[in-house]
Amino acid sequence: MRKDQHPRTRVSRGLAAVAALVGLILVGLAVWLPWRVLGKPSGGGPKPASSSAPADRPLAGKVVVLDPGHNVGNRDHIHQITQLVQGSTRLTGCDDTGTSTNDGYAEAAFTMDVTRRAAEILSAQGATVKLTHQADRPWGPCVDERARIGNEARADAVVSIHADGAAAGARGFHVLLPDVLRKGRADTAPIVAPSRRLGELLAAHFARATAFPPANYVGDRSGLMVRKNLAGLNLSKVPVVFIECGNMRNAVDARQLEDPSWRGRAAQGIAGGISGFLGGPAR
Repeated sequence: MRKDQHPRTRVSRGLAAVAALVGLILVGLAVWLPWRVLGKPSGGGPKPASSSAPADRPLAGKVVVLDPGHNVGNRDHIHQITQLVQGSTRLTGCDDTGTSTNDGYAEAAFTMDVTRRAAEILSAQGATVKLTHQADRPWGPCVDERARIGNEARADAVVSIHADGAAAGARGFHVLLPDVLRKGRADTAPIVAPSRRLGELLAAHFARATAFPPANYVGDRSGLMVRKNLAGLNLSKVPVVFIECGNMRNAVDARQLEDPSWRGRAAQGIAGGISGFLGGPAR
């Protein structure tokens, strides 16, 4: 401090220095705060989208059971699959071998391939997908066990995938629906309406994805048919349908059923119908 400096002058200069410092702080805050607010999202602001967002997994929390019809090993275990099991109202055969195309492509091979493709699509949408079998057992399962798997899983939808073995001139697909039945072990009344909705969506999406016509040899040619004598439908406690994807004995249908790219489209149609039924994107 200089001896000749007046006290008032010293105070004034001190206040000016403080004011300048405050000004610099305010300028800094003016620059920092907007960057902090706008450049960095706060905890209460919108979050960036992520691959695990609900929109990317619309079927999260849903359970789907897919039932690949028959088993390629059934033909080598005729004694086992012809044994009787308790169906809904009477004893019925455990299972059967299924059909095949004229050149030997087995229905069981077809159903397993389409089922796995559909399962992959649905799993990608977040669904928990269970298969009644993975071709990892020598034969079966029996029809009562297949129904029990869907019931015990408390599935939101069950689809049993098949292909038909009708007369050579018959072609097209159809979806089998449960009828009202309250007898023996059957009580299908609660599931008839939702099963029909599932079946209608499945038929619409399958037709669009595959360009296949509804079957010309069953029902009213709508692609839908009510059945009262299938244990897999009658024993179910959850929405269930069967789909006969085509007639393996028809030359036109068989060419498509044997084509891997067509089977991919069939799986897309099946998955799209199920997804639409469960409230997901009906792709």
